Amino acid sequence: MNTKLYNMLKLDTESRKAKALLTLDLLSNHSAGIGDHSTDDFYNNAKDALAELASANDELETLNKLVSDWED
Repeated sequence: MNTKLYNMLKLDTESRKAKALLTLDLLSNHSAGIGDHSTDDFYNNAKDALAELASANDELETLNKLVSDWED
């Protein structure tokens, strides 16, 4: 795989993972910053962040496996 393509895919996925982790941290530890949002907004934001985290982890695993398979 082209190094530039790999780096782009990896960095994009890692940034989505970091954003999801930050969102979960904010929702867990700094909920006062949420303001006037309903509990449904809170729950939906938490579920969305978890889904994004799972997706990013899966994509990183897939990318690493793909590179490993190509190297063999």
